[in-house]
Amino acid sequence: MRVLVVGSGGREHALCWAVSASPLCDALFCAPGNPGIAEVATCVPVAATDIAGLLDLCRRERIDFVVVGPEAPLVAGLVDALEAAGIAAFGPTAAASALEGSKGFTKDFCAKYAIPTAAYGRFRDAAAAKAYVRAQGAPIVVKADGLAAGKGVTVARTVEEAFAAIDEVLTGGRFGAAGAELVVEEFLEGEEASFFALVDGEHALPLASAQDHKAVGDGDTGPNTGGMGAYSPAPCVTPEIAEQVMVRIIRPTVAGMAAEGRPFKGVLYAGLMLTEKGPKLIEYNVRFGDPECQALTVRLQSDLLPAFVAARDGVLDSVSLRWRDAASLCVVMAARGYPGEPRKGGEIGGLAEAAAAAGGEDVQIFHAGTRHDAQGRLVADGGRVLGVTAVGATVAEAQRRAYAAVDRIDFPDGFCRRDIGWRAVARERGDA
Repeated sequence: MRVLVVGSGGREHALCWAVSASPLCDALFCAPGNPGIAEVATCVPVAATDIAGLLDLCRRERIDFVVVGPEAPLVAGLVDALEAAGIAAFGPTAAASALEGSKGFTKDFCAKYAIPTAAYGRFRDAAAAKAYVRAQGAPIVVKADGLAAGKGVTVARTVEEAFAAIDEVLTGGRFGAAGAELVVEEFLEGEEASFFALVDGEHALPLASAQDHKAVGDGDTGPNTGGMGAYSPAPCVTPEIAEQVMVRIIRPTVAGMAAEGRPFKGVLYAGLMLTEKGPKLIEYNVRFGDPECQALTVRLQSDLLPAFVAARDGVLDSVSLRWRDAASLCVVMAARGYPGEPRKGGEIGGLAEAAAAAGGEDVQIFHAGTRHDAQGRLVADGGRVLGVTAVGATVAEAQRRAYAAVDRIDFPDGFCRRDIGWRAVARERGDA
């Protein structure tokens, strides 16, 4: 099977790393890819959102199966275009991708199908949104309706902060068309977790649990990012809670999307808040999380490619997956300035030596935002640059290995959080 993975980040590197190990994969391509991905796949400089270019690439390279990594091409209809051209693809259609492409759609969908989530209002008028905030009080959450690269959410601790966020989205135009509408919703108390399931339009297969760290600074301080690290499994997602999520959230969503004429196939990623009243949906994503994907793939013992094919073909009920009885942890190394304007062009060195010294096969360094400059040096080319991922018997052991590798990487322009996995490590110590 000739396979194409679409995307260029750490998630796509992890997917390529996993797919390249499949006996079913005869040739692996990635568009556009990155220098790390180039070690396991043939990278082709076609943008992830260039649908016509990707179709041409598939025809030219006789691609049998496409795995779409990021959300933007999914929302834009890449899977629709591929399937119409007779090219099998893993991922939801544009209609099904509305679960991520429009937060307002998802909130209305949850209300219709009794899926537990925060109370909310939808607004296009700033004055009406502010009146809602004034009536509800703070803390409260303000979200741009559309895709905003993980930066369209403000958890406002005061009414004034919420007003500023509303102005930024609706009148300041920070998010363009993605901010033409916003959702204002109840602030949920509890612990956040990431829950993933493969879906074939009718059946859902839960994957391992994970938790990520959105805030840029230690102690969950500072602005939200696309994710500064993740670990798996998440101790807070007990088997009982996982079953509640499947029964109350995932399965009703799969059935509801089918009833709406938008059958969902691909990865359904539920961002959860584990409240005193049970798990509630914060929001849906329609692809693997980044960096959760890195933490998941290093724990997976089964071949991922047949599971993707089964999800696309609607026969996921015949699939089971095996996971390593171990923990994994991913530390994101970002370029200074992120999540604002990252400092690009900083040289990076010592990756192979860092991985070998820190844990050998139990440490993988996934590239998220790198390129080779004119001199052939590896340099930073984005906000999140590397995903240093390790496996250990416990989260604490995986954490030690990951940071041992981080400390050996020569990246003067880089930084990272130093407390990834702190909740799980505290639980392992018996502190929580």
